[in-house]
Amino acid sequence: MTELSDLSHKDVDTQLQQRVARHARSYQCRCGNRIFFRNTLCLACQSQLGFLPDDGRVVALDPVSAPGTWRAEGRDEVLKVCANRDSPAACNWMTSALGSSYCIACRLNRTIPNLGDADNVRYWAKVELAKRRLVSELLGFGLPVKSKVTEDAERGLMFDLLRSSPGGPRVMTGHANGLITINVEEADDAKREQIKYDMREPYRTLLGHFRHEVGHYYWDRLVWNTQWLEPFRRLFGDERASYADALKRNYEQGPPADWASSYVSSYATMHPWEDWAETWAHYLHMVDSFCTAIGFGLDAGNLRCDVQPFTRDALYAPDDPEAERLLSLLNAWIEVVTVLNEMARSLGQPDFYPFVMCKPVVAKLHFIHMVIADARKNPQP
Repeated sequence: MTELSDLSHKDVDTQLQQRVARHARSYQCRCGNRIFFRNTLCLACQSQLGFLPDDGRVVALDPVSAPGTWRAEGRDEVLKVCANRDSPAACNWMTSALGSSYCIACRLNRTIPNLGDADNVRYWAKVELAKRRLVSELLGFGLPVKSKVTEDAERGLMFDLLRSSPGGPRVMTGHANGLITINVEEADDAKREQIKYDMREPYRTLLGHFRHEVGHYYWDRLVWNTQWLEPFRRLFGDERASYADALKRNYEQGPPADWASSYVSSYATMHPWEDWAETWAHYLHMVDSFCTAIGFGLDAGNLRCDVQPFTRDALYAPDDPEAERLLSLLNAWIEVVTVLNEMARSLGQPDFYPFVMCKPVVAKLHFIHMVIADARKNPQP
C-alpha cells in the first residue's frame, strides 16, 4: 500500500505528490527563508510576497515597468496585487494585471461589514483569512469557483459578511442558492466560545463554518440533478424530507443517543443535507491538515501511535481505483491527529480534532472524495 505520509519514496506516483503539494501550505522564499500562507513580506530578504491562486504558491515578487505591476518567480505573466492588500483584509493574493482589481477570493464578496466600526475591522480581517484558506483548498481540488456577483449570476458563489444590528434580528450563518451568509461576530473568540458552550459543540471555528456552508453550495452544484443524486440518497438519506420538521425535531429532541455510530457529528443527524455538509467539512479538514503536516515533514510512518486502520470494507466503493490512496490518507491522518490531540492536552488546550471516525462516516467521506474527483475530471461547462 502506498504511504501518503512518506513522500520521499521514489515509488510514490507524481500525480499524488502534486495533489498533496497543492494543499501542503509549506512555502519558501527564493532566499530560502520559510514563509507562510498569509505573508506579504519576507522578513529575511524584504521581498514582497504574493499568493498565486492557480498555482497554490506563495512567491517573491519583482516590480515591472508599469506602476503597480509585478512578476512572480517562475511566471512570465504580468500580475497585480489584490485591491484588498492594503485594507484590513490584508489580502496577499495576486490577479492578472489585465483583469479585475480583486483576486478570485475577494471577488466572491457581495457585502462586507461596515468598516467604520473598529470591531468590524478586526472581525473582517479574521473572516477574510479563513475564507482565503477555504478558497485556496477549493481551487486545489479543481472545483468550480466563480463569483455570483460578477462572473456567474446563475451558478456562482458569493458571500454576505454581516453583523447583527443592536436590537435587531441576529444574522444567521447559512447558505441559499449560492449565497453564503456569515455572521462576522463568529470572529470574536469570546462570543464564539460562548455559543459553542451553549450549543454543546465540541468544535466551532470560522474555517469550519466556511467549509460547512460551502458544502451546501457544492451539493447543489455536484449532486443535485446528477448521476450522484440517487447514490447520495441511499447513503445519506432522502433530502426531500421536510427540513423544517427536521430542524424542529433536532432542537426539541436533540440527536439520537447512538448518533456517533453513524454520523461524524450530532448536527449531522438533523437532515441528509446537514449530514453531507458536516461530512464535506470534515473531508476538507482532513485533507488540508494532513497535507500541511506532510509539507512540514511530519511523517505518520515515524509516529509511535498504534490505531486500528480502516480497510476497504469501510469504503463506499471498495473497488474504486483511488481506494488505497484514500485509505492511506485517512489512516495516516488519524495517527497524526491522535498525537496532536495528546499534545494539545499537554498544553491544557481542547483536542485538536475532537471527533471519532466510524465506518459509516468513512463510507461517506469516500463518497465525497469520489464526487470531487469526478468534478475534477469532468468539469461542468
